[in-house]
Parts: sequence; C-alpha cells; structure tokens
Amino acid sequence: MNPVTTLLHCDPVLLQALKEDITSEDVTTNAVMPHAQKGEAQLLCKEDGILAGIGVFARVFTLLDPRAKTEAFFEDGARIHKGDLLATVTGDIRALLSGERTALNFLQRMSGIATYTRRLADALAGTKTKLLDTRKTTPNLRVFEKYAVRVGGGYNHRFNLSDGVLIKDNHIGAAGGVREAIERARAYAPFVRKIEVEVETLDMVREAVEAGADIIMLDNMAPETMREAVALIAGRAETECSGNVTAENIAKLAETGVDYISSGALTHSAPILDLSLKNLHPIADAQA
Repeated sequence: MNPVTTLLHCDPVLLQALKEDITSEDVTTNAVMPHAQKGEAQLLCKEDGILAGIGVFARVFTLLDPRAKTEAFFEDGARIHKGDLLATVTGDIRALLSGERTALNFLQRMSGIATYTRRLADALAGTKTKLLDTRKTTPNLRVFEKYAVRVGGGYNHRFNLSDGVLIKDNHIGAAGGVREAIERARAYAPFVRKIEVEVETLDMVREAVEAGADIIMLDNMAPETMREAVALIAGRAETECSGNVTAENIAKLAETGVDYISSGALTHSAPILDLSLKNLHPIADAQA
C-alpha cells in the first residue's frame, strides 16, 4: 500500500484500533517495563499461506514509536510456509508489547483473505473468468480487505456505492421492473458509467439485454441455467455470476462462460492466517 493511501485511509483506522485496545494505558506493559528500552522481536509464520499487509503491520508500531523499524523478508503476495521468519521488528519494547495484538490482527486477517482468494483464483487459471470481491466487508476495514483480495490474485468490484451502478432486486422492486430501473439509471448516471443489473431468471435476462444493460449479474442460478443465460446474452453484455461460490464449485461455474465470478466469502468468511510475534528481547541502542 503506498504512503499516501496509508496516511489518508489507514492511519485513522489503525489509531482507532489502538485506542480500542489501549483505552487509558497498557497496564501490564507499564508495570513490567517502566522505562524505555530498545528491543527486537521476530514475526513467525505458523501455517502456509499468502502474505498480505506487512506494511500495515509495520505502521502500527511506528504510530506508537516513530523510531520502530520492521525488516521484512517477504513481500505482500509471497507464498509463505510454516516456520518461516517473516520479519524482525525493533523499537521501544513498550511499543512492541502494546502494538503486538493490533498489528497481528490486521496482518492475520489480511493474509487470511489473500490466502483464500489465491485458492479460488488458482482454480480459475486457464479460463477467461476473473474473480471479484463484493461489499460484504468488515465495517471500516474495507480498504484493508479489498487490498488483500488484490494481493491474493482477485479483482475489486465496486469499492462503495459511489463507484458504479449496480441494480439489485430491491432496486428493481422499487422501480417497478428491470427495464424501468435500467432506463432510470441510464438517464441519471453519467454516460461514462457502466450499468450492471442483477437478475434471477431467464426472463429477467432477456429484459436486461433489451434494455441495454452493460453487465448482467446472474444471481444464484444453477450452472445449466447460467449457460443458457450466457448463450442468450451472446456477447451483448458482460456477464457475472454470484451466489454460494466456493472453492469446490468455482471451476464449474467458470465453465458456463461467464466473464466474472463474484464472491462475498473472500472477505466475510476467509479464516485468518496463523502468525505470531515471538522471541522479544532487549538489545543495545546505538543511539542511546
């Protein structure tokens, strides 16, 4: 993540997370370490996966101690394995102790998302289909989670409601039909914006095509029905499928010929990757 993104989007969230964990003081650390002392700790990998968020991990410590340094031995996107030494962190021991859990929470969460995303993306290798995330993210953590999806080999769908037009079932209900919703969106949205519409039946597919939708999302359709829908659309719109996408069925879904597969599970159901900060010990401070 570039420095501008870190400062504008990440720092307020990281600071809020630290405030959540340190409401007034870290009483344990202050009792055990009453004075500043430079120390070093090791970031260790406890299971195989994909690393994501090492810069976020490091930033937590520099927010607590501007002199803290993280020497990373792997970059985001790297395959890591149980037993790997991922990084060393040096700085005031009090900052390392107080920031440890917050830093690991972000890194484990992001690496877990990247790991699960890579598993699904690998299943699409050799096909034209791209893997997309959704807005089913943890509130206030979307920038981190969507970044982790990209690290894992996936692509970002809309970042938020301002990014594009996606007409879903309740929009269709509010407008009175697929055609009505698309026509209103076409009249309102800037001409540079694509219009995507979610459909559930072949009749809705026909209506969406005739109304000029740019992207048609095939929601919770059986693979056989999706094949019919893709044939019916015949290249007149891009196609996306969604609903109950798993590592076990994603390859079969790609065989239907859709351009995109979106999965909320990338961000709402990915387990964390087990990582640990260990072997903290004092070291001499050359600048002391």
